[in-house]
Amino acid sequence: MDLMAFESRGGLCRGPALVGGVLAIDAGNSKTDVALVTRDGDVLGTARGPGFAPQDIGAESAVAGLAPLVAHAVLAADLDIAPTLGPLTSRLIGCLANADLPIEEQRLGDALRSRRWSEEVTVANDTFAVLRAGTTGDRGVAVVCGAGINCVGRRGEQTVRFPALGTISGDWGGGGDLALAAMWWASRAEDGRGPATTLAAAIARHFERPSARAVAEAVRLGTVTEADLHQIVPLLFAAADAGDPTARHLVVRQAEEIGAMACAALRRLGLLTEPTPLVLGGGVLAAGHPQLMQALDSYLTLHAPLAQPQVVTAPPIVGAALLGLDRLHRSDDTRAAAEKRLRDHYARR
Repeated sequence: MDLMAFESRGGLCRGPALVGGVLAIDAGNSKTDVALVTRDGDVLGTARGPGFAPQDIGAESAVAGLAPLVAHAVLAADLDIAPTLGPLTSRLIGCLANADLPIEEQRLGDALRSRRWSEEVTVANDTFAVLRAGTTGDRGVAVVCGAGINCVGRRGEQTVRFPALGTISGDWGGGGDLALAAMWWASRAEDGRGPATTLAAAIARHFERPSARAVAEAVRLGTVTEADLHQIVPLLFAAADAGDPTARHLVVRQAEEIGAMACAALRRLGLLTEPTPLVLGGGVLAAGHPQLMQALDSYLTLHAPLAQPQVVTAPPIVGAALLGLDRLHRSDDTRAAAEKRLRDHYARR
C-alpha cells in the first residue's frame, strides 16, 4: 500500500500483527521526529518533518500535519498495512512543543486519539523528552534553551514545570530573546541612548544594511522576518568572545536565567541537597559556548552545588520513545534491556 492509500484510510492498520510497542513523537519548534519502536527497543521505522505549531494553527490541524510522518515511518518499517481498523501500537507518546498548559495537552491528546494510531495516548511537553533522553533514573531536571527556554523536573511520580509562555509568565532566554536583546542594545548604541557595542556593526553587516536601525526598519516592513533575527545569536556569541561588554552581559544573563530555572525546579522537588542530574538541551546550550557554560557553572556552584549538569547528546526522540517503553515494562531488567537497545540504535546513527 502506498502513502496516499495509507492516509486515505486514516493511517489505520492491524496493531497486534504489527507493533505491540511505541509510536514516539518528538515535535519541537523547528523539527518533528517520529519513530516506531517495538517493546524490545528495536526501531522499525522513522520519519522527520517540520516544526509543530498548534498555537498558530490549532490542535487538530497540527496533529493532521503529523499524519504523513506517521505514514512515512510505517512505510520505512515495511509493515503489512491493511485496511482493517485498529491501533498501530500499544502506546503513543507525544512530546510536543507548545503543549504548555493542561488545556493544550487535553486538546492535543484528543486530536491524537481521534487518529486511532494507538491503544493509549500520552501527551507531554517536549522538554520531558529531553529530560528522559538525558537520564536513566526517575529523578532529574532538564532545561531546554533553543528558540525559547523551558524547564521540567521529576522525582518519582512528582513533576514540576513552568508555563513557558514568554515574558508574560516570567521567562527570558533562547534565540528569540537573545536576538531581540542584541537588537535593543545595538539600536541604543547607534542613537546615543546606550553604550557603544560592536553588535551594531555586526548586525548591520550580516543583514547587508547600513545600520542596525535599518535592520529594525526592514523587520517593520517585512523584508527581514523575526525568524531571520535568530541569525543574530551566533554574532552575539562571537562578539562576547571578542570581549564586547554588552555581548558578555547578555551571555551571563542567559546563563543566570538557565540557572534560576534549574534551581527553582530543584528546590520545588526537594533536590537541592542531593546529587541530581541536570540535563541541558536545545541549540543555545548544545553549542557549548565557553562563556555561557562557565557562567552557568559559576551560578550553579553558588546556588546548587550538588547539581550534575550535562549537555544531552541523545536526540529527544530517544526520550519520547523511552517514556513509552517505561509504561510497557514492569520489570526493571526488561526495561533496561529495551532502553539499551534503543540507545545503541541512535548512537550508531
